[in-house]
Amino acid sequence: MKNTTVITIGREYGSGGREIGEKLAERLEIPYYDKKILERLAKESGICDEVITAYDEKPTNSLLYSLAMNSYGFVNSMNANQPLEVRVHLSQVNLVKKIAKEGSCVLIGRGADCILKDEPNVFRFFICADIEKRVERIMKLESVSTEKAKQLIAKADKNRAQFYNYYTNQKWGDAKNYDLCVNSSVLGMDGTVSVLQNFIEQKSKQIK
Repeated sequence: MKNTTVITIGREYGSGGREIGEKLAERLEIPYYDKKILERLAKESGICDEVITAYDEKPTNSLLYSLAMNSYGFVNSMNANQPLEVRVHLSQVNLVKKIAKEGSCVLIGRGADCILKDEPNVFRFFICADIEKRVERIMKLESVSTEKAKQLIAKADKNRAQFYNYYTNQKWGDAKNYDLCVNSSVLGMDGTVSVLQNFIEQKSKQIK
C-alpha cells in the first residue's frame, strides 16, 4: 500500500457521509467504493447480489460465528460449511483488503477502518450530524414524514452499530477508533470535505 491514500468513512444515517465520501473522492481523483463493493463482491464471490444486499451492514444472529472467526486474522479459514452470513462477511473483508492494495480509494462503512487498521496510509474518519439535520435530510431524500425519518434513522444506526460492534469488537462511533470525527452540520457537505482533505494533506506531510 506504499504511496497510496486509503480513506475509510463511517457515518451516522442521514449525516451525509456517503455524499461527503463521493465529493472527497472526486477532489482527490481516486475511486469511490460503497455499493460498488457489493456489486464486485457478488461477481467475485459467486454469492448472488440479493443475498449480499440482505446481509450488508446488518448484525448477525449466528452464534456459530465465534467458531469461524475470533478476529480478522482468520479470514482465510472460510469454507462452504460456515453459515452464509459468515461467508458473506469474510468475503467482504477479503475484498476490502484487496481493494486497498490496488491503490488509493475511499471506502464507505463495512468496518473498513478496523479491517485496515494495521495498514499504512489509511485515514479513518467518522461523520456524525445533529439529529435535526439528519431528520431533515432523510425526509427530503426518502420523501417521508418527520416521525418516519426518525424511525429510519434509529433503525439504520442500530444496525450499523450492532454490525460494527460485533465484527470488530470495538464501539461504533467511538472517537478513539478514528483519526477524526466531524459533525457535518457545522460546515455542511463541502466544508466537511475540505476539513477531511486538509487533514489528509497535513498528515501525509508528517508521514513523508
